[in-house]
Amino acid sequence: MDEELLLFTVLDMAGTFAFAISGAVAARQKNLDLFGIIAIAYMVACGGGILRDVCIGAIPPAGLADWRYLTLAVIAAALAMVAYPLLQRLDHPVQMFDALGLSFFAVFGAHKALLFGHNAQVAIVLGIVSAVGGGAMRDVLLNRTPLILRKEIYASAALVAAVVQVSGERTSLPIQWVPWVGIVLCFGLRYLAMRYHWNLPRFSRSER
Repeated sequence: MDEELLLFTVLDMAGTFAFAISGAVAARQKNLDLFGIIAIAYMVACGGGILRDVCIGAIPPAGLADWRYLTLAVIAAALAMVAYPLLQRLDHPVQMFDALGLSFFAVFGAHKALLFGHNAQVAIVLGIVSAVGGGAMRDVLLNRTPLILRKEIYASAALVAAVVQVSGERTSLPIQWVPWVGIVLCFGLRYLAMRYHWNLPRFSRSER
């Protein structure tokens, strides 16, 4: 396995695990049973990636064909149940793990779209879809307003990471550093937005 393939495999698996944890903790908060926790963890971990793979023609999607994704979801579900009191001590555990998954998947999704020969616009859009798709499915299934539809900075953070990844690959910057720049910017922006309540502009009723 060459260095670039190893790097992006690690990013994909790390993002999958982070998203699975966010889904498992959210399901545990809703008092779902074991099957429900595993199902939500898997949906969050793989939903966005499956949408991306279908769009770029990577059939069957990796989230369905590769045993590692389901395995990570099961491990995350077990961890969420065993270490739930510890995870609950974190400040907004679902959002924190979601921010990690968002960052990893935004750069990996953009990279994979480029790898399959798509242009920069498609790669950026599918980087965002990879990052926000699973979280949106989680929130809908748990009867919550999806983060992407709230006023919080969320999809725009994924956009930054995807743009950095695509720009770096198009300009032939060192591939071992480009993803980390996008990940740090995305996670940092999302974390600061949560901590300091940064929001995108909204329009009042009188301005409609």
